[in-house]
Amino acid sequence: MTSDAIAVIEKLEKGYYARFERFWNHSAEQVWAMLTDNDKLALWFAELRVSELRKGGSMTFDMGNGELMPMEIFELEPGTVLAFAWDDNVVRFELHQEAEGCRLLLVEQLTELNDHTPKDLAGWHVCLDVIEALLNGQSHDSRDSDWKQWYPRYIELLTPYREQGNVSL
Repeated sequence: MTSDAIAVIEKLEKGYYARFERFWNHSAEQVWAMLTDNDKLALWFAELRVSELRKGGSMTFDMGNGELMPMEIFELEPGTVLAFAWDDNVVRFELHQEAEGCRLLLVEQLTELNDHTPKDLAGWHVCLDVIEALLNGQSHDSRDSDWKQWYPRYIELLTPYREQGNVSL
């Protein structure tokens, strides 16, 4: 299962943000485990690990060449908020328990838009689809083809900013 809900991009005074919103028929506790339990995290983002789950702690990104990049956790409210460095940006997951399940907001605060931005956004989109499939007890074997589907849509989403001279894609 994949979501057709593309991210929303907004220009801020300094930078931009991309906001993804999903609603899943699962508890916030189950979704939180997908974000913070390294065994579950590895199922949807093999390169990402929680090193020290606390404000001031860190996530670790495996660069694939033997280098592990630490990314500081800026905000942590157990069960509801996890925000950490993502290169020069910040990624923030926010969970809201609702009667029928959990609403997830993923916001990436972007210092700038560049040619890598639509790649990252398409990647986050697919990651959220994989989390949903896993929560539903399903596999998600089409990550690469899904990413190839979403990447041009995110280039298109960012086109108005390119036309305004704010980004080079």
